[in-house]
Amino acid sequence: MKRFFHDLLIIASLISVGITYPAKIISQPLSKPKNNTVDLYSTKSFITKAVERTGEAVVTIDTQRYVRKRKFPKNSQLFLDPYFERFFGLDLPNDNRPRIEQSQGSGFIFADGLIMTNAHVVNGSDKVIVGLTNGNKYEAKLIGQDSFTDLAVLKIEGKGPWPKAKLGNSAKIKVGDWAIAVGNPFGLENTVTLGIISNLNRNVTQLGIYDKKLELIQTDAAINPGNSGGPLLNSEGEVIGINTLIRSGPGAGLSFAIPINKAKEIAYQLIKNGKVIHPMIGISLIEESNSERKNNVVKVGYVVPNSPAEKSGIMIEDVIIKIGNKDIETASDVIEQISKNGINKQVNILLKRRNQFIKLKVMPIDITNLENN
Repeated sequence: MKRFFHDLLIIASLISVGITYPAKIISQPLSKPKNNTVDLYSTKSFITKAVERTGEAVVTIDTQRYVRKRKFPKNSQLFLDPYFERFFGLDLPNDNRPRIEQSQGSGFIFADGLIMTNAHVVNGSDKVIVGLTNGNKYEAKLIGQDSFTDLAVLKIEGKGPWPKAKLGNSAKIKVGDWAIAVGNPFGLENTVTLGIISNLNRNVTQLGIYDKKLELIQTDAAINPGNSGGPLLNSEGEVIGINTLIRSGPGAGLSFAIPINKAKEIAYQLIKNGKVIHPMIGISLIEESNSERKNNVVKVGYVVPNSPAEKSGIMIEDVIIKIGNKDIETASDVIEQISKNGINKQVNILLKRRNQFIKLKVMPIDITNLENN
């Protein structure tokens, strides 16, 4: 009888252990998915990491421009009909007072207190206020701007240290690479859009822009109003371009950025000299495909009167074969070789006119001198 109760006690103990022990085993798998779920959601995407590397260096740029009273002739018939004026959005005499116009853009800190942005963001401004992501605001002064490349450099009037964006190498990017556009449209901090690099070295004349000297990165990452001047990043968070314009109308949805290598070159000239030298000979270029040579042919589309090109004998329809020692295949090749040559120094140009090859020497001048001719 004692043995019976002893065996019964052992069985009861085993049953209790069997009940409690599996419960522990069952509870373990239930807790692991919970931990995995937390880890899954805490994993950052490459976009988040890229923006975190540069986001603090992106700034909001608020500008103010003092608009003085407009002058109208005393006998002007402009204000005879107030309804006419309101319909066409004209200023009424009572509203024709001095006022302050405000606008906004973006930029980024690339060196100690120095900001890159677009020239059109700060052009004509009397006062510039820079807002950092930490909420602090500082006045900034214009170091220099270049309208031909749409680039400007500002200096923050305050004491650092300042967050700095890491500059990449735009020569290494390829079509299909990730492109992340960052800016502060309407003052909204670090608005981010994602896309890919759609095209490299897009000539602005193809976009109908003839008063700029730009070859742009094309991307389908949306650049919103107010994003102008903000950085275009690669997947590593390095700045590869400066957001500059949006294509509206036909072909809308395309965005463009100034390659960072070109922007650095222009920025350092602005810091050093306050201006940028743009060597020009005074021609416009046309690219045409050539089935015989299986490449592009670069032709002269227009010659500026009294320019170095006209003085040297270059004519419309001339095909540019070589500049210096460089064979010309694209309009970009021409611009690059003229820029490398500099001003006040002759460059050799080989042309083809009908069936005849012609060698000429041309001396480029700065574009500002070209405009004054």
